[in-house]
Amino acid sequence: MPKINGNTIKPGNVLQHEGGLWVAVKADHVKPGKGGAFAQVELKNLIDGRKLNTRFRSEDKVERVTLEQRDHQFLYEQGDALVFMNQEDYSQIELQKDWVGEDQVRFLQDGMVVSVEFHEDRPISISLPEQVVLEVTETEPTVKGQTASSSYKPATASNGMRIMIPPFMSAGERILVSTETGEYVRRAD
Repeated sequence: MPKINGNTIKPGNVLQHEGGLWVAVKADHVKPGKGGAFAQVELKNLIDGRKLNTRFRSEDKVERVTLEQRDHQFLYEQGDALVFMNQEDYSQIELQKDWVGEDQVRFLQDGMVVSVEFHEDRPISISLPEQVVLEVTETEPTVKGQTASSSYKPATASNGMRIMIPPFMSAGERILVSTETGEYVRRAD
């Protein structure tokens, strides 16, 4: 694994530090008037989610880890596990729902292709597409004369999620929803 200087750490870098895998969330580079420059880095453990603030001097060496990304297709739910199939060799892996996270599980759809990051053949994280198409299953009726103003009305999407949509939309319409924020983006084509 390549070693990098402590002052070259950037947000998003994955590091081998204190026996664990950490991702740099924030990195502030400080050059005090007296003494050497250093980087104040906020790290998040990729395995258990712990956070750590560490100071790296410019002469400190840190191991930078590269994660392997593989596309996997979501197949089905099996109890508390989610089954994914590798797009290249058709092998299957099971990931626990609580590991994937409730925020991401609610957006999974049959056949959806996600990116799974691996470190030494161990899954570390999962990334969904930026947006998913959902159908509005229930909402208040459209009131004639209402315009597309900045006011939104509550609706229920096909995955059971509550979402705010423009007042002119009605049940049965397909919408694009951000998987990051869970908010309405636009009408689906």
